[in-house]
Amino acid sequence: MEIFLKLATGANLIIAEVAETAHEGGFGLNFDILETNLINLTIVIVLLVYFGRGFLGKILSERRAAIETAIKDAEQRKKDAAVALAEQQQKLAQAQVEAEKIKASAEEAAKVARAEILAKAEQDIQRMREVAAQDLNTEQERVIAELRQRVAALALKRVEAELPARLNDSVQQQLVDRSIAMLGG
Repeated sequence: MEIFLKLATGANLIIAEVAETAHEGGFGLNFDILETNLINLTIVIVLLVYFGRGFLGKILSERRAAIETAIKDAEQRKKDAAVALAEQQQKLAQAQVEAEKIKASAEEAAKVARAEILAKAEQDIQRMREVAAQDLNTEQERVIAELRQRVAALALKRVEAELPARLNDSVQQQLVDRSIAMLGG
C-alpha cells in the first residue's frame, strides 16, 4: 500500500511540473534529472516491479487458490444437495405410495365394518320382529283365553239364570231320558 502511495505522489509531481511549464509560457519537457526527480521515480518503479511482483503475485495466487477452493466447495455442496434432494424426493414418493396403501386399506376396512354393522343391524331387526311377533302371539292367545273364560262364565250365568224358568219337570224328565238313551239304554 505504501508503494502505491509513493507511486501516486511521484506521478502527482510530474503532473505538477508539466502544469508549471504550461503556465510559464508553453508546453515543454524538463530534462533536468535532479529537478524532475526522475532518478527517484525510476528507482521506486524498479523496486516496485522487482519486490512487488513477488508480493502481488503471491497475493493474487493465494486469492486465486481461495476462489478455486470456494468454487470447488460450492460445486461439491451443489452435488451433495442434488443427491439429498433426489433421496428426499424418493422418500416422499415412497411415503405417498404408503399413504395410498393405508388409505385404500382404511377404505376397505370401513366397507367391511359397514357391511358387518348393516348385517348385525338386520339380524337385530329380524330378532326384534320375531320377539315382537312372539310377544304379540302370546298376548293374543292370553287375551283369547281370557275372553273364552269370560264368555263361558257369562254363558253359565245366563244359563243358570234362565235355566230355572225353562226347566220344568217334564223337560227335566225328557233330558234325563235322552241322556240315558245316549249312554246305552
